[in-house]
Amino acid sequence: MSDRPPRRARNDVRQYDDLVDHWWRTDGAFAALHWLAESRAALVPAPPAGGGRLLDVACGGGLLAPHLDPRWQHVGIDLVSSGLRLAALHGVLPVQGDAALLPFADAVFDVVVAGEVLEHVVDLDTVVAEVCRVLAPEGTVVVDTIAATRWARVSMVTVAERLPGGPPRRCHDPALFVDPHRLQRIFGEHGVRLKVRGLRPDPLAYARFALTRRGRVSMRPTRSLSSVYQGVGEKTATH
Repeated sequence: MSDRPPRRARNDVRQYDDLVDHWWRTDGAFAALHWLAESRAALVPAPPAGGGRLLDVACGGGLLAPHLDPRWQHVGIDLVSSGLRLAALHGVLPVQGDAALLPFADAVFDVVVAGEVLEHVVDLDTVVAEVCRVLAPEGTVVVDTIAATRWARVSMVTVAERLPGGPPRRCHDPALFVDPHRLQRIFGEHGVRLKVRGLRPDPLAYARFALTRRGRVSMRPTRSLSSVYQGVGEKTATH
């Protein structure tokens, strides 16, 4: 498959079919998603005794899988079937569906992860409500997304889409970027107190990657919520 996919409208999910061969390439169009998946997994708690159920919303090609404790039953939901087929090869139980209408009963997952998806959804309130609905009381939610700031529009669209390891061209619609305080408020309405922190790539590791297209790039926490940020929270027992 060519490294230059057809030109799509911003936020068009068909781009993931165009780039399916890139999912597991650490030097490809989804390189940064590998770095974020590792950072995201670090916030996932140990599974309950005997194992637990984890839902990976918008799982893509299953990049979270190698970083999880194998005792988790890892269920992945995504709109795009080509990514789900790859995820299944990495031990993910694939379900094709929409994050705004999750095909699961209430309170059936110990952990719900929604990584690099909230900045792509049109109805954020509905998606957050669904995430919280399927999460068991005292369960954990882990998210990462992009802030609705001028700096994020510049850094994640104007600049990052042209850098090694950055997102594919036209991947994001900055009109859908998510204000962190708004996200905290919506989760709070559903019984989850979300703690947030910013993320940035380790500058030296990224410089090496930019020059060689090789090597692991760790994501470092930062106080700034102006670009990529991460959140973790627990659902109250009474919700």
